[in-house]
Order: sequence, then C-alpha cells, then structure tokens
Amino acid sequence: MARSQRVLVVDDEPRVREIVVAYLERDGFRVTDVASVEAARAQLDGVDPDLVILDVMLPAESGLDLLADLRHNGDTPVILLTSRSEETDRVLGLELGADDYVTKPFSPRELVARVRSVLRRAGTIQEPESNEIEYEGISLDHSTRDVRVEDKPVELTAKEFDLLFYLASHPRQVFSRNQLLEQVWDSSSEWQDPATVTVHIRRIRTKIEADPKDPRWLTTVWGVGYRFEP
Repeated sequence: MARSQRVLVVDDEPRVREIVVAYLERDGFRVTDVASVEAARAQLDGVDPDLVILDVMLPAESGLDLLADLRHNGDTPVILLTSRSEETDRVLGLELGADDYVTKPFSPRELVARVRSVLRRAGTIQEPESNEIEYEGISLDHSTRDVRVEDKPVELTAKEFDLLFYLASHPRQVFSRNQLLEQVWDSSSEWQDPATVTVHIRRIRTKIEADPKDPRWLTTVWGVGYRFEP
C-alpha cells in the first residue's frame, strides 16, 4: 500500500490551520501545521513534506522568504495562500517557483483538490495499478471495458467509460472540468469546451444512477467540479 502524502501547513491564523488540517486529514493526508517561518524551518530540518501550503503574510518573516529557501534547496511543491489584495505577492510567488495559489477566503474542498492536482503533476500521487474497480453496487473492468451496476450490465461509450473509470480510480477526489479535460481527453479548455465534461457526466448518470437528478455515484461539488462517491 502506498504511504500517505505528507503536507506541511504554514499559517499564523489558528482557525485557518484547524480547517485545512481537518479537510486534508479527512482526505487521507498526514498533516503538520505551524504558525511561522521559523517553526516551518524547524520542521523541514527533520522531515521532507510532499507539499507545503504556505501563507504569504506571516509574522517576522514572509512566506515568500521560506518559498525562496525551498526553491534554493529543492523542488518541494508549494501552494501559496494570499488575500485578494496581494496580487503583487502572488505574481512574485509564482516567479519564485510556487506551483499554485489560493486566495482567502477559500473553499477547503477546493484547496484539497488543488493539493491533489499539484501532487499529481509533480508525480507523487501514484495512479492505480489495477484494471478492475469494485465498490458495493458497481464494478468496472478496464481490460474488458465492462460496467455492472447492481450486477446488471451497463453500456457506455468509450469516452464515457474512460471518464467514469478515471473518477472511480480516484474516489472522493474532486476534479474540475478543466482537469478532467486534461486527464481524460488529453486536452485543455483552450481546445475543448469544458461543457463537454458536463454533457458526458449527465449521460453517464442516466445510465448508472437510479435517480440521475439525485446521483449516488457521480456527485457535483458546486463551484469546483465532480467526484466519485464509493
């Protein structure tokens, strides 16, 4: 079994750290949280995290100082937390090598989705090795491209199967439409309309859901994207 990914959260607001830690741990991550750059450096001396969530505005030293240190010493993925008024800091952070940024106030679920997206791009989240996926009430076989719901066969088009299998391979992980275009269509919103994903989700629901308007498997996370609920 692959080890849990380790995330270091650096933010001087206790409530922000509490919420971020709760959502990340619920999604299977191991999380350490600190309130300052000094404390973060102490943590980094002993453990190399898979990703750092880093607030820009911190006491004594800026989060950008720590980002510069991280980039000098390696390529640990970093997501910056900034306020909406800190556009200059966001630009500087990206120039220093930040992998992504999230503006406060933010959706914790969106932040978790961005963490997984950054880790996937960095190659630290392993894709499933199995060609077969089975949960209570539904099974998928990639080698035969068979789908069964409540032990009854379901006919999907090639792209519908690819989309469902990808989502089912990452249970409870939220993907935006653009992320699904990149992963399933091997394209981007510059060349493919994100509405394509919406249409395919709707078609899959009509085939696998007892009530497509109240889906059991393919759920919508409003303002973010879609996920598969095992």
